[in-house]
Amino acid sequence: MERQCNTRPWMATSNSFTSPSSSSRSRARIHPQNSLPLHSPYRHSHVRQHPIRRFPWWFKLLFSILRSLWACLIVLRPLKFYQYTASLCGRKRAFSFICTLYLALILAAYALAYRAASPTNEWPPIFSSSTLVYKREDLQRIWKWEIASGHYPSRRQIPEQIHLRSPPINPALPPPRHASHKRPHPYVTGSRGTGAERVYQDLHSQPQNVAYPPRPPPGSVIDMDVVMEHCDFSHDKFVRDCLEVLRVGAGLDSGKRVRRGNMDNWNYIYLEKGEVKNSTLLVDTKHDSGEYSRFGSDGLSKKRGAEWEEPPIQLPEPRQYLPYSKLPSPCDPENLRVFHMFWTGPFTDKPYLALLSFLYTQNTGLHQQSWPDDSPSCRPKVWLWINPGPAAAVPNANAEADMLKELSASPWATPFLHPRFKDLIEFKLWNTTEQLDSIPELRDEWRKRDLFFSNGRAIAVPPKIQQGLGQEQDFEELAHDKEGENADDMLHRKGSKSSSTYDRLSVILSDMARFILCHRYGGIYLDADTVFLRDWEEVWGWHGAFSYRWSRLPRYNTAVLHLNKGSALGTFLFKTALKNGLDFHPDQVSRYTRDAYLENLLLRVPDALFDPAWLVSEGYQSHRPPQPYFTSFQDFFDTPVSDGAAPQTMGFDGFFKGAYSYHYHNFWWKPSDPARNWPDLGPQFNESERIAREKANAYFEGEGRVEDDKHDLDWGTVIKRTCEAYIRGDIPNLYGEWLVW
Repeated sequence: MERQCNTRPWMATSNSFTSPSSSSRSRARIHPQNSLPLHSPYRHSHVRQHPIRRFPWWFKLLFSILRSLWACLIVLRPLKFYQYTASLCGRKRAFSFICTLYLALILAAYALAYRAASPTNEWPPIFSSSTLVYKREDLQRIWKWEIASGHYPSRRQIPEQIHLRSPPINPALPPPRHASHKRPHPYVTGSRGTGAERVYQDLHSQPQNVAYPPRPPPGSVIDMDVVMEHCDFSHDKFVRDCLEVLRVGAGLDSGKRVRRGNMDNWNYIYLEKGEVKNSTLLVDTKHDSGEYSRFGSDGLSKKRGAEWEEPPIQLPEPRQYLPYSKLPSPCDPENLRVFHMFWTGPFTDKPYLALLSFLYTQNTGLHQQSWPDDSPSCRPKVWLWINPGPAAAVPNANAEADMLKELSASPWATPFLHPRFKDLIEFKLWNTTEQLDSIPELRDEWRKRDLFFSNGRAIAVPPKIQQGLGQEQDFEELAHDKEGENADDMLHRKGSKSSSTYDRLSVILSDMARFILCHRYGGIYLDADTVFLRDWEEVWGWHGAFSYRWSRLPRYNTAVLHLNKGSALGTFLFKTALKNGLDFHPDQVSRYTRDAYLENLLLRVPDALFDPAWLVSEGYQSHRPPQPYFTSFQDFFDTPVSDGAAPQTMGFDGFFKGAYSYHYHNFWWKPSDPARNWPDLGPQFNESERIAREKANAYFEGEGRVEDDKHDLDWGTVIKRTCEAYIRGDIPNLYGEWLVW
């Protein structure tokens, strides 16, 4: 009989007769040719052959669009594709390949849908192109203009991609003490200092008078290079350590210093002494001299679909830089000491707290009967810009009078209308049309753009409103619809009343307003949800532009922003924003400067200076947090019970000591002092207090009973009541100065 399974002679082996106790695993290893022959009653010719069903690669899905209209969708069979791929490269690799392919298809579909919905045909951020619209020769002009104007008092490197052939003259930087012997390189990355000598200050209170810290000397300057050395999160610096350096270097630890040893390396405040050599004639801003053209723009990535800005960029003559001691008067008209704030909606306890903390900490001269004419200091002030209606409304002809009338009726705003504060706090009307038309870079173009465009997304605004913003039409019904059915609609909101009715349009408008105000007037912009914590004298002395870091991420948070008036950097930002949808969201501004290699011109200072709770509130540095330890921004208003003893025990002096300000990130709807939610400023403001008490349903006489107060006072309450005590005359300010009425 013909063998069916073997071509070799069969012979039995020991493997063929394994014992019953042998494992199934051993039996599985027996090769078929060594096993007993298999007997089949059928010959091969009698075996029935079943046909193999071959499935197609695709299948069709039918679905109904209308009653009589059907659509057919052709879909790839995943199992068929998997089997084929597995036969080529194995099951694991096939599975990984198919998952990657489907993920790529999903991302591609998302990108196409995002681009189709974008009014400027922008790709989503992960697919986005460069934002750059300036050629290299104009980027060189911007760098040279800013350095020549004294706006770069830093030794941080100029990016090689700028392709500077010779070091620019820097009048804000002193000459190096030792000659540099760096390796030759075709492009320079530093400037040549020709400025005045820096004399670093060792600030501390004198013995017998250590209860309060000293104010910084007039004209002092902060050295941001030293601050970055001790505070930069990118180099693993802790907020706790940074705040200690800021305290010690400014003498804020007066009477409480327990650190021993030489701390000269912590001195970051200096005075300029000596002469300055300016270089205003070294920057070509009128024509293309040929010096720039040979470098080209190779290696720079232009924004997709946009044209290059035609060089040369139109800039004024560079400013002549003068140290503070050489100014004709303490206040430089080109560098106004003005804090800008922007507010929409009814005046509440939030801007009230910001203004109170300004009076409590800054060198306002309120401890004197009047500001002396021969004072060596420049008096700072606040301009609070008020948008009287919704963000999309245009003020009417009587808007300013209506604004002052509303402020006079507000118990939170009335105290700041007192004549004692008239030279310190000014309320100004915000008019979007007038402000945009005041910026030369925008006035001819902004009407063609969506005003409410943020982080690559446009907020839909009816065409008549968009047109009205450009034609000064009066939208009375939009601005005054308070009780109507549209009062909580996004277009009609006037401020954020809760987390669910967030005034998104006003936030977008304020993102743009801060750049307009700083470029037009100079000064520093601050969000209204900010509390001043110390004197900013040395910050005013640093003439470079800056914002601060977005927590752990290497991008800006423009809640604090300083731009120089009419600067080259400002021109760049406005022109670039125009080509990118007029988008001033901090993420986009970060892209503008990064793509153009201008990040060092708009310095991203550590958030420890202006937002010291941000990192730890996101779970970073929680093993070495600063004081106080906030796990959430809400802790400012609702301090955890476990930490409830700290606010009253430590007071204002124990609240992020060393930082310049604290930013509590919105929470407009939470009162700072729930138990006494009214201005408590003493007999001079009794009427305001009475009105606010009635609104808060607090009818008790006098100061009330302590039993009615909250048991554990929150940090927001302690900060508010401390500043109010200064206005009442119960305590001096942070620097030991008593208010004189």
